[in-house]
Amino acid sequence: MVRTLFWTLVRTLFWTLVGTLFWTLVRTLFRTLFRTLVRTLFWNLVCQITTNTGSEFLIQADSSSTAASWYDTIRRTIKAPMKDEWFPLQRSNSMETLSRHSSLPKHSTSPNIKHRNQVHRRSINVFSSSKLKHTTSDVADKNSVKNRLKKFISRRPSMRTLQDKGLIKDQVFGCHLQTLCQREGTTVPKFVQVCLDAVEKRGLEVDGIYRVSGNLATIQKLRFIVDHEEHLDLDHSQWEDIHVVTGALKMFFRELPEPLFPFRFFPLFVDAIKMKDSKCKLQRMKKLIQELPKPNQDTMKVLFSHLLSVLKFSRRNLMSTQGFGIVFGPTLMWPELDAGNMAVNMVFQNQVVEFILTESQHIFDLDRK
Repeated sequence: MVRTLFWTLVRTLFWTLVGTLFWTLVRTLFRTLFRTLVRTLFWNLVCQITTNTGSEFLIQADSSSTAASWYDTIRRTIKAPMKDEWFPLQRSNSMETLSRHSSLPKHSTSPNIKHRNQVHRRSINVFSSSKLKHTTSDVADKNSVKNRLKKFISRRPSMRTLQDKGLIKDQVFGCHLQTLCQREGTTVPKFVQVCLDAVEKRGLEVDGIYRVSGNLATIQKLRFIVDHEEHLDLDHSQWEDIHVVTGALKMFFRELPEPLFPFRFFPLFVDAIKMKDSKCKLQRMKKLIQELPKPNQDTMKVLFSHLLSVLKFSRRNLMSTQGFGIVFGPTLMWPELDAGNMAVNMVFQNQVVEFILTESQHIFDLDRK
């Protein structure tokens, strides 16, 4: 009986000791992992330091020990009392030396108050003191900078000179439609025609054509090439994604300084789309389009004729007149001044584009096929 009780007690003490050691080891391991994780997450953050003169610095270290060392050093430096013999302060653009105490109130107090004054002194911008006045050297330096700047501007060649020398090339994106067509000697921008040809060649049956967005980085790359290079080959493998081509075309129309539907025509088209009689509406739309400038009218005709070709493959590309209205409504027309009726304007924009697309054969006198 005594022996059994003894071994029971021994086993109880043994397993208690083992359990205690086990949970102690688990807690220690968890605490170590937690500290390592915290240091990894927080010590690698970028720290911003702002000095009392307004300078800002960003520091970052990959090693937690290095970051801790930097932090301790900066903290000791901030807490250390400032001494005048550390470094002299000078007025900006001048050799005049300033005193650190020139703009500080004089107090004769206890050591605790003196310590608070020393800490407060760091937050005072001595350069903004009302007692400081511009010296003769400051005025001379400013006049010298102004004279140099005037000479630089006067010697700078004009934009026309740089364009004649080929140093600056007229851009395509962001250029007025009439200016671009006049420069190219056409009534439809070459970039628009090239994009439409590429879509009709390999994008008519692509699902969501013009609705799906292309890669923005690739679109921006295409835009850069169009603006800075003479030759553009959309059959190149880097433009194999047809959504990049359609995205660049839509970007071209969105970045026109004045949309394809000119500003002064916007309220006229809105009034026309509100007409109840279909025949009168069609006649009014056709008349308005005929009154557009030649580049706008011809570009519009080519674009809507192309969209009709895309609609012939609607079973494959899953596009409709309503879908094209949603895509091209805000892209081709917008008011010069948005009076806060963006939602209402968008409805009319979509309806105008959808109606013109539906009746484009009558409006543009296209051949029926």
